[in-house]
Amino acid sequence: MEIRFYNTLTNTAEIFQPVESDCVRMYSCGPTVYDFAHIGNFRSFLFADVIRRTLEFFGHKVHHVMNITDVGHMTDDASADGAGEDKMQAAARRVKEDKKSGRVPEGAVQNPDDPYQIAKFYTDAFLQDAQTLGVKVAFESDNILHATQHIDTMQEMIAQLIANGHAYVGQDGVVYYSVESFPSYGRLSGNTLDRLLTGAGGRISDENQANKRHPADFMLWKADSSHIMKWDSPWGMGYPGWHIECSCMARKRLGRDVIDIHTGGEDLIFPHHECEIAQTCGATGEDTFARFWMHARFLMVEGEKMSKSKGNFWTVRDVLEGRATGTQVHPAVLRLELIKSHYRANMNFTKKGLLDSAGAVKRLTEFRAKLEAACGGKAEPVDLTYPILKEFAEALADDLNIAGALGAILPWASSTPSDPAAALGALNRINDVLSIAPLGSTSSGAAQVSGEHAAIEDLCRQLDDARKRKDFAAADGLRVEIQKQGYDVKTSPNGTIAEKRLA
Repeated sequence: MEIRFYNTLTNTAEIFQPVESDCVRMYSCGPTVYDFAHIGNFRSFLFADVIRRTLEFFGHKVHHVMNITDVGHMTDDASADGAGEDKMQAAARRVKEDKKSGRVPEGAVQNPDDPYQIAKFYTDAFLQDAQTLGVKVAFESDNILHATQHIDTMQEMIAQLIANGHAYVGQDGVVYYSVESFPSYGRLSGNTLDRLLTGAGGRISDENQANKRHPADFMLWKADSSHIMKWDSPWGMGYPGWHIECSCMARKRLGRDVIDIHTGGEDLIFPHHECEIAQTCGATGEDTFARFWMHARFLMVEGEKMSKSKGNFWTVRDVLEGRATGTQVHPAVLRLELIKSHYRANMNFTKKGLLDSAGAVKRLTEFRAKLEAACGGKAEPVDLTYPILKEFAEALADDLNIAGALGAILPWASSTPSDPAAALGALNRINDVLSIAPLGSTSSGAAQVSGEHAAIEDLCRQLDDARKRKDFAAADGLRVEIQKQGYDVKTSPNGTIAEKRLA
């Protein structure tokens, strides 16, 4: 079956064919670890995860890597030069306040002036959140790349760019990339040099213009001995530009000058990804860096732009723990909510949407439990000729049409298949891509809850014992305690049942 993905580079949907038949090489821009990643960030990360899982569903082996930016990402990243201050520097000030408020637990960052401690804390938080939402690359430590661990590689590429005539040292000692040396600059974003000069295509910082050959030239290395993080280099003690980091890490870890897919949010198209292409091609001599550039669009919250000033700036933890909507949310529900809208359309994150996603997850979870009970949990392998898998595959192959895929599988999940073992096999394959149908519950005595919630099982037993003793006050207290922990409490002929509340 042909797979079609929309390619930002050509502005068309194209048939996907990997450079090498035996492996798809894919790079995703990850977080800058100066704060907790928000749900808008995770829309982009989950979009990349679904691409990977879709390719694996169709039988491809995928080598997927993601970066951790822990130096060089400046606060004014709309400028190709990266004006402002390093976000790690800004984080050092904010963490001191966040420790006082409890947003950063006491002891988590012993020394807020140490950017490495800050980076480690937020890296660990990101990986935990990503694993909670099922982002596969987050479980692969070798494929999570830290910018600060690749400084030598960056310096090597910068030296190569200078040697190839694509970079120069300005009068201020900063190493700049010469955009005029790369005729294809602007191909990805449409921000040609003429449009940039007229102000039509994006911002050019006024800072250091006198030191550049062209106003759009961007920084590769800046000598600055006062910077919060710095390394020795042939161009002085300093730090790398943000854009050079991804070019180097992708090329080194994936082992190719031309990779198959590069992903990120649409805000990265310019300047970040445009500059990545120029740098990488300038160093390798190739005419492209990634064959497919794929971008997820912005996320809104209840129809408004997400911002801290509006009080609608939500992290994954805010949503899961109930601070965003007033109700705890199961990770599968948040994952579905963030992937169900087409990635090339702006997404509106709403409480109603979460409730709808909770209903879908509940339907799939109950369907799984019904199938497992009917076939003893033994799934039968099925291929893409199986009717529901064929519909599901056709939707995925159409530029990740998740809405179309859900439109097929949700009605199916309300049916009673004649062969539950085959249906369970199909559901397992579907869930390998979507990862929104949690494994069925296990029954243990009086409680029907996931085995990981042994404490809830014990509370259910205590509740049943209190009822037998006719200590109804104690029973009511235990019911309230179970509900506080995110469970619905029901009474069955076999005793108390606690079911995890999805939203």
